[in-house]
Amino acid sequence: MSSFPPTAAAEQRGVSLAIVNPAELYDPAPNGYSHAVVAKGGSRLAFIAGQGGEDASGALPPNFADQLRQAYANLRLALDAVGARPDQVTMITTYVVDYDPTMLAVMTREVKETFGKALPAQTLVPVPRLALDGMLFEVDAVAVLE
Repeated sequence: MSSFPPTAAAEQRGVSLAIVNPAELYDPAPNGYSHAVVAKGGSRLAFIAGQGGEDASGALPPNFADQLRQAYANLRLALDAVGARPDQVTMITTYVVDYDPTMLAVMTREVKETFGKALPAQTLVPVPRLALDGMLFEVDAVAVLE
């Protein structure tokens, strides 16, 4: 089990997150996630609905990489709105239309850029379609606020 240093605000509230990657399982960090995250001391959780690649006007870029970047930007905006930081996210679920393993490198890069060393637990779900026509990617999250 490894943990990452909590931020000063998290320490004041007594919140800590520990990343758990059992030695008996492969190391998931190169792929941009952790097998499990244990939250200690938290009493408030934020559940962030699936964020897609649409901008504030509702426009959706036509390609996967642009939608992915916008979806993570939208996730960060939603986290900000509830007073959470990326290092407080314990779990994300990603949904990818017509998933192909070549997409993983783009996804991993964005996850690492968003979460740094505080990689949340993550599940990737290949799907045939999402809510909006042309939508290719969606990510939801759970964060421990305090």
